[in-house]
Amino acid sequence: MSFIWLMLLFSAPLAECVPEKPKRSALNQLTRTLLRKYDCGVRPVHNWTSHITIYIDLILQSVLDVDGKTQSMTISIWYRQIWTDEFLVWDPEEFDGITEISLSSDAIWIPDVIVSEFVDAGKSPPIPYVYVNSSGSVKNNRPMQVVLACSLEMYAFPFDKQNCSLTFRSWLHSVKEIDLALLRSAEAIANDQKEFMNDGEWELLSVPSRYWQIHQDDTDYAQIQFNVLIRRRPLLYVVGLLIPSIFLMLVDVISFYLPLNSRTRIAFKISILLGYTVFRVNLTDDLPSTAVRTPLIGVFFAVCMAMLMLSLTKSILVVKLLHHSEKEVKQFSVSACLLDKYGSAGQESTESALTSLKTLEFINPSEDYELDPSLEEDLLSLNEVQHAPSGLDWLLQELVSLRLAFSEDDRESLAQADWLALCLKLDLYLFRFYLFVLILYTSTLLLLWASWSFA
Repeated sequence: MSFIWLMLLFSAPLAECVPEKPKRSALNQLTRTLLRKYDCGVRPVHNWTSHITIYIDLILQSVLDVDGKTQSMTISIWYRQIWTDEFLVWDPEEFDGITEISLSSDAIWIPDVIVSEFVDAGKSPPIPYVYVNSSGSVKNNRPMQVVLACSLEMYAFPFDKQNCSLTFRSWLHSVKEIDLALLRSAEAIANDQKEFMNDGEWELLSVPSRYWQIHQDDTDYAQIQFNVLIRRRPLLYVVGLLIPSIFLMLVDVISFYLPLNSRTRIAFKISILLGYTVFRVNLTDDLPSTAVRTPLIGVFFAVCMAMLMLSLTKSILVVKLLHHSEKEVKQFSVSACLLDKYGSAGQESTESALTSLKTLEFINPSEDYELDPSLEEDLLSLNEVQHAPSGLDWLLQELVSLRLAFSEDDRESLAQADWLALCLKLDLYLFRFYLFVLILYTSTLLLLWASWSFA
């Protein structure tokens, strides 16, 4: 008996030294309780005929890329889903007042809501958890980078506006099983621009949204569509593309004031054309590429290059006509009509000179001729000095020939001056026509771009 008392006496301190088994935390117990018999593949409703309403919200953060060639747009959004899971309900008083916990998204049921326009997975950070409160409300919030298929209209570039849609729908479940609804009002979503990075190339106009149901295979499916309305800021492209092109066209117009008979005009115009070609090639990557419709700015550059070619061709034509001789020009019927006025005086002078030469060569003293008074004295002198020494006869003939040569030079100088005046008039008319076409085309484009910019 004494031995038993001794054992009890020594065992009491030893019992106090043994640590108690730790109690399982309330959070751990709650998680185990909720997921013990949970099946993530079953729609979480007690009555299978009732549907689950998924509340959807979207906040646009930035527009990362708009690709006209692939007809796609990359955006960054903050996406929120809220629904009620009837199997994830507990009494907070039984678990130390816990009202909300985070659970793995792989452990519970997640609705199969997708984006219909989705074409590629972006660089979205993985968010493996969702929040669940004691009433069974599940919050699935996550940032997403989405690449969307979008019908982009690039004709008005760089004053274009784009409208791309994000359509959320259940991939499998009909509206009898999963219904969709907006978490906020449509007006609040449309005017929410607080999180948008508004200092980039694109300006956010609004994000209108609407709910409707589509009928497929005798079944109705719920859909919610968000339309992203954005507008491009054109200042960068106006400064980098349009203004340099307009300056080059103005320099080409000013080059018409170079003298027509100088050799610098054509060389200067060729330099402008080569410079514009290099400018156009260097900016190829900055222009949108689309196989359906050419942007108006591409047409603008093509027409500007065609106008430079027309200007160069016109200058070459006028210079070519300027260096034609009168005999070559008269072979053209149109040129002959133009020179009818200017060539009449020269023709009379030529006929007079030829008459003088023939008179000197074929004059017959036995016949009577009505001679030109200016040459009558010279011809009489020739008749009187028939018996004079041959040296004086030769000197007199040389003086007459020299006079005829001077007359021919004067006639050619007069004809050349008249021909130069005609070419200058033709150059002026072609310049006015070129300037009229250029102003008309530029004004039309500016009016179109201005209407698109302020629309």
